[in-house]
Amino acid sequence: MKNKLTATVLALFLGGIGFHHFYLGQTKRGLIYLIFCWTLLPTLFALYDFLVFLFMSEDTFNRKYNYMFR
Repeated sequence: MKNKLTATVLALFLGGIGFHHFYLGQTKRGLIYLIFCWTLLPTLFALYDFLVFLFMSEDTFNRKYNYMFR
């Protein structure tokens, strides 16, 4: 089961290289972040992801990323 707080912290500190996407099981998206990390665009997208996770409700997070709640 994925944890919202863990995903939020990973997006903030390691989001520029896609760690939060690997954690959430989005391997393709994580690889894209990793490949393009030298452009700093993934860092901007990770900041956006951080804000989305920060303000997302626990129920919405569970519906989207924890498949047992679907």
